Amino acid sequence: MSENTSTATRAAVQELLRRIGEGAPERIAALYAPRVDWLLDWPDAEHRRAATPWIRRRSTRADIAEHYGQLGAYHVPGEAATQIERILVDGPDAVVLGEIRQTAKPTGRAYRARFALHLTVEDGLVTRHHVYEDSLAVAKAFAGR
Repeated sequence: MSENTSTATRAAVQELLRRIGEGAPERIAALYAPRVDWLLDWPDAEHRRAATPWIRRRSTRADIAEHYGQLGAYHVPGEAATQIERILVDGPDAVVLGEIRQTAKPTGRAYRARFALHLTVEDGLVTRHHVYEDSLAVAKAFAGR
């Protein structure tokens, strides 16, 4: 793998993280390929609920814009923070490790969730987006009282 590929991957990932921080769904989605291998899904049907509609499979730019729009709509603005601990890059693949801090808008409950994000970048666009996160923390924050 060439150093140029790793450098381009790192630049694309850093730009993606910057845009996610800005919170503009269409600008974020523009960094994804037209078709994406997307995984942000809980394995158990019991966790699929209306309170967390952004947690589902996606495959297109429109799906991805919708994801970021829903994510913003279901959380309290100004009460979010993401700490990126490390970005590991190997050719077209990158892994981002960190922690998100959010507040669920429907319940007012704050939560922290550790995550690993596996991205693949081809021709400057994200073609794979797999998130592994502390889904229990998210579920508890959105659970009814």
